[in-house]
Order: sequence, then structure tokens, then C-alpha cells
Amino acid sequence: MNRELSARSEEPGVESIETLFQALESPLLGYAGRLLRGPDEAQDVVQEAFLRLHRQFNEIHDRRNWLYRTVHNLSMNHLRRERKIVSLPQAGSGDGGGPGGMEDVVDLRLLPDEETARVEGLDVVRSRLQSLDTRSRDLIRLKFQEGLSYKQISERTGLTVSHVGYLLHHALKSLATEVAKAGLIP
Repeated sequence: MNRELSARSEEPGVESIETLFQALESPLLGYAGRLLRGPDEAQDVVQEAFLRLHRQFNEIHDRRNWLYRTVHNLSMNHLRRERKIVSLPQAGSGDGGGPGGMEDVVDLRLLPDEETARVEGLDVVRSRLQSLDTRSRDLIRLKFQEGLSYKQISERTGLTVSHVGYLLHHALKSLATEVAKAGLIP
């Protein structure tokens, strides 16, 4: 343990990160759980909040309020990211994967040329996914097809939670760049 953290815990009226963790982990998990869809996401958010607190411990004075505000902000960011994610049906999986690859998922609200552009766009995204390295494709599959949290992916792959997040971030960023090059997004 860091001597500086240890010394802080001995000062009267100053809470150590360990004391804060013991006192606030459960309430913060409950709070994040109400904001998010499940306990795994809540655990990821609370863990990230404590990691950020640890990095900035000396600069933050009202640590309890800061933790709640950080958990709230991280939860809102998580929800925003989730809304941006759209599942792609698998070719040949019975959910839009017939001969044309997409006839089961035709959006009747679109004009025919808009629907054609959408189907072509999905084909481009699929091909760009295939251009990623195997590990990146596997991580994307675990996250978006199987709906696993970073923690669950970490347990399954043996990678750390933060490494899973890093690799997914860069894989999705690379995918977005390729899709933008194809002219599908600005």
C-alpha cells in the first residue's frame, strides 16, 4: 500500500480510499444498478469511479459527493453508448440471413432506395468487421452478440477489464474510421 495513502488514513478527519470503499461500495452499486440495466454494468461503473478517485485523491476534497457524481456521469455515458449501438443480424442465422442476406429485416418505413442503401451499408460494416484482427472480432462478438460486460469478457478471455475496454475502444474506433471511409457516416 502507498505510504501516502496510509498516512492520510491516520490523519484525523481524513478518510482513506479504503475507508471510502468499505463505506460506499454497496450504496454506489445500488445507485448505479438503478441507473443501469444490470449489476455487471453497475460494478464496472463503480470500479471505474474508484480508480479515478485513486488517481486524483489529493485533488478531491468532497470525495463522497465526487464519487456519487462520477458514478452518475459514468452511468449516463454508458447509457448513451448503449443507445448508439445497433445489432447487425448474422448472415445465414435466420434473422435476416437469407439469399440476399437481409430480406427478413427490411424496414418498411423506408423508401426502396433508402432500404437498398441501408442493406448495402450493413454489408460494408460486415466486411469491415471481417477485416479486423481475430481478437478484436472475438471481443466485439462477446460484447455485442453475447451481451457480456467487460468483467465477463475479462473472465472468459483472461485479459484485464481495462485491457478489454482498451481493445474494444480501439477496435470500434478502427471500424468507425473504415465505415466513414466507405462514406456511410460523416
